[in-house]
Amino acid sequence: MGNASSMLTQYDIEEVQQHCNHAFSQQEIVSLYERFCQLDRNNGGFISAEEFLSVPEFAVNPLSQRLLRMVDGLNFKEFVAFLSAFSPHATLHQKIEFIFKAYDSDGNGKVTFTDMLGVLRDLTGTFISEKQREQVLTDVLDEAGYTKDSLMILSDFVKILGNSGLKMEVEVPVD
Repeated sequence: MGNASSMLTQYDIEEVQQHCNHAFSQQEIVSLYERFCQLDRNNGGFISAEEFLSVPEFAVNPLSQRLLRMVDGLNFKEFVAFLSAFSPHATLHQKIEFIFKAYDSDGNGKVTFTDMLGVLRDLTGTFISEKQREQVLTDVLDEAGYTKDSLMILSDFVKILGNSGLKMEVEVPVD
């Protein structure tokens, strides 16, 4: 897939659509491709972490450093798959899996107390002390039936967030 929207063929669009489980319409995929090309300043076919940080909404996100680990070096298909978790057509399981990956800082498929504390630290900044963060997290884990020593896997996240009414949606502007 090249770097001009005219180079995105119908086959490419359908392939990307299938890759992201039809989370986006064909029109949305074309719009995402145009945005991808704008971000890919060196025309390498991949978006670097630095290029991602040029998106103001991404740069100011308190979890941007965690998310950068997930997006650095994405090609277009991977870019769309990454964004598909934010589609209104994404399943709850897809959204929870995205959240799990953001928490799993070392990518080993397990989330530790330290991983969760890191996310909480990113979200709260200096507004609460480390001791308060640890207490909040300990209380939340205890309420959910876990301890500081628990290693959580994806199914644990599904169990905890599965009935939460989780909303993670972003609108893709279509010209």
